[in-house]
This record gives sequence, C-alpha cells and structure tokens, in this order.
Amino acid sequence: MDIRLTSSGHFNRLMVWLLIAGATVIIVISLLARAQLNLQAALTDKPDLAVMILLPEEGITDVSLLRDLGLERDYLVETTSGPKFVKLRKTGGKWHVAEVNRLRED
Repeated sequence: MDIRLTSSGHFNRLMVWLLIAGATVIIVISLLARAQLNLQAALTDKPDLAVMILLPEEGITDVSLLRDLGLERDYLVETTSGPKFVKLRKTGGKWHVAEVNRLRED
C-alpha cells in the first residue's frame, strides 16, 4: 500500500479501528490476568477458601481453623455427612489436601 495514495478519511478510519482493536486486546488480557490472580490468591493466600475449592464433593457448610503451623493447617469442617478433620499442606506455593478423617458426633 502506497501511503501517498491514501486519502485522509481512509487513514482516519483506519487509525480509529486500530485504536479500538488495541484497546480491546489490552482489556481482554487484563481481565484474564485478573481472573488468574484471583484464582491463585484463593488457593495460596486464603487457605480457608482453598478447603472449599479443593473438596467440592464434600458438601461443606462450615470451616473452622484449629491449628496453623505455617506450611500446614488443620481444620474442623462441617459437611452434610457429618464433621471431618482436614489437614492442608502447602507445597510448591499451593495448598493441597494432605489428610481427611471423618469424626464421630457425640
């Protein structure tokens, strides 16, 4: 394309479309980055939420922190099938379920 033969109207429309396309790309990338950061924060910065995310099939109704040892946390979790003891362990920057034990109700 020879720039000398391009009309000013055509050039202006082209620049407007390029600005819109660039803004759209930046907005989409920033929304995806924010969603990824929110998910990572839920799994690393807030382990109380990680219990609910890592055990969705348990039907969790309430979570109580029993002990925090830094890289290991113990929880009393109320589920639809009764109380359970859950131990989370942080390895590689992420929380993982290390142990789940069903407790008796007295």
